[in-house]
Amino acid sequence: MPAGWRQLLCALALALCSAASHAAGFEIRTAATHLADDTYQLAARIDYGFTAEVLEALDNGVPLTLHLEVEVQRVRRWWANETVARLEQRHQLTYHAFSDQYLLRNLNSNALTIHPTLGLALEALSTVEQFFLLPADQVVAGEEYEVQLRTALDIEALPAPLRPVAYVTPAWRLSSAWYTCSLTP
Repeated sequence: MPAGWRQLLCALALALCSAASHAAGFEIRTAATHLADDTYQLAARIDYGFTAEVLEALDNGVPLTLHLEVEVQRVRRWWANETVARLEQRHQLTYHAFSDQYLLRNLNSNALTIHPTLGLALEALSTVEQFFLLPADQVVAGEEYEVQLRTALDIEALPAPLRPVAYVTPAWRLSSAWYTCSLTP
């Protein structure tokens, strides 16, 4: 094969790998806070782009645990921000082969929802609504606050034989960047 063709094929392979890596991953699209019933609550929209390896494991019965971390911080100008609250939300997504359905369990409340397709399960997982942050009386008027959140696939929650593979394979290290939004008293 001539060198020019080899270079062209290598460039094409790199471009395809790059496109595939950008298609997978987690991203927090939007997040906002609001005051309801004397509590600050969070609403967010998250895109969960699972890799083919992770989806194959899910379809073969491996439960996936997703971890949402949320921090409420008081912004300080001359010092590091003060963390007012640190919260987490965990969900477990499993595929039930016998019924051909996806089960989504909120591990904090143990609430279970059943979805006929992966798309519907991911839609439910992607929508965060009425996530309790803190009571309104813990927020000081005139101070500036921000909320930071990120989500990740919890490798520690995978079955033990799969964990070593997950730690060394980039396809399993799925997480979003930190997303920041304001909390206005």
